[in-house]
Amino acid sequence: MNDRSTNAKKERPEQLMNTDNSTKPSFAAALRFWFILGWISFGGTTGHITIMHDFLVEKKKWISNGKFFHALNACMLLPGPEAHQLAIYIGWKLHGLKGGVISGVLFVLPSMFILLGLSITYATYGNAPILVAAFSGLKPAVLAIILFATWKVGQKALISIPHYIVALAAFGLSYFAHIAMPWIILGVVILALLIGLTAPSLLRIQQKKEQAEEREGAYYVNLLQERDRVQPGKLLRQSAVFVLLWSIPFLALLGLFAGPGFWRQLSFLFTRSAFFTIGGSYTVIPYVAGLVTGKLAWLSKTQMIDGFALAETTPGPLVIVLSYVGFMAGFNHFGGSILMGTVGLLAASYFTFLPNFILIFLGAPLIEISQKSAITQTMLSLVTAAVVGVIVNLAFYLGSDILFSERRASLDHINLPSLGWALFSLLLLVKFRIKTLPLVLLSLVFGLLRYSLSL
Repeated sequence: MNDRSTNAKKERPEQLMNTDNSTKPSFAAALRFWFILGWISFGGTTGHITIMHDFLVEKKKWISNGKFFHALNACMLLPGPEAHQLAIYIGWKLHGLKGGVISGVLFVLPSMFILLGLSITYATYGNAPILVAAFSGLKPAVLAIILFATWKVGQKALISIPHYIVALAAFGLSYFAHIAMPWIILGVVILALLIGLTAPSLLRIQQKKEQAEEREGAYYVNLLQERDRVQPGKLLRQSAVFVLLWSIPFLALLGLFAGPGFWRQLSFLFTRSAFFTIGGSYTVIPYVAGLVTGKLAWLSKTQMIDGFALAETTPGPLVIVLSYVGFMAGFNHFGGSILMGTVGLLAASYFTFLPNFILIFLGAPLIEISQKSAITQTMLSLVTAAVVGVIVNLAFYLGSDILFSERRASLDHINLPSLGWALFSLLLLVKFRIKTLPLVLLSLVFGLLRYSLSL
């Protein structure tokens, strides 16, 4: 193992391109990549996918371009964050069950612990003037990032009049009627089935034929089609293991800590959000944010917005903000206890990300079988259009507190510095293609400079 690892280090990328890609990559080499990815994956879903594609497809040639994007499309059909699921999927294809577990855990572990430190700092010193000033610069930038995401997703998702109608309906139902996201998604799925069965031409998607890659079958991952086969017995065993893995920490929370009702609600909320929110982080987050700041009243709206700002400063998926939600929920519910906040963060992280593993190990083979179905493609396109409406809802939800003082959305109470910085941040994202991390750092400087000038 050591000799092979040493030799691999000496190989140049151009040499790797000429090697026989059908050779199984060493587990140590894959482990190094997944570990590093967890620390450098800034930039949200696009950043994660770009880093994985550059290394796994372009540099190492472990998976072909066609297979990579085929896997990404399969993950988009599943609930939850697709970048995390893609990492689990590729890890699973490379090294089986242990590869999928390791890639999925290392993808979120660094950002989870970074966010734990930031959450403790926020809970302890959040009212300090200098931190308030820093957040005053971050919040408008977060709004700009959300608006930029809306524009990017909308360019690809809104391809016909029915798609625009679905996006508009999803926004109206979520923002004005306060309909929960799972019900909107269910409605979209039913609509897609009806259209697919009765008028498929209405939403016919022009599929671009992929150019055949040179030596497509020689890539290691492409030779592992047997892992895509559906085996009923294996599905039952994996389902039983998932129930066991979910039940043990759930029962431990109820038995070992005070407030069993709180822990029951928290466990079911984050599990439900993971299973019933198709469309990635920007679908999951509004659903959870609306519940924890409204019906459950675990966090204030300001704390939720601050959580977005904190999440943007960490690597990993944006959905990691739900770990912060778990921390603040435990912290607030138990009278400012850092310990219970930490337990809340660990519990929220566990119940949010555990379903991604079972969705890949169980769902990916099923999705790959049905992916060529016209009805499936129609369903995916309409769900993605609905996600655009949900992101707009998120922007409205957060923007009212970021851009207006005294929680009054009127021109008399508009926060001009915040509006100006949001527009400037949007310009940097759209025109100059600035990355998320530099924008976050620049916004911190803006907030501190604004504070110093007010002294």
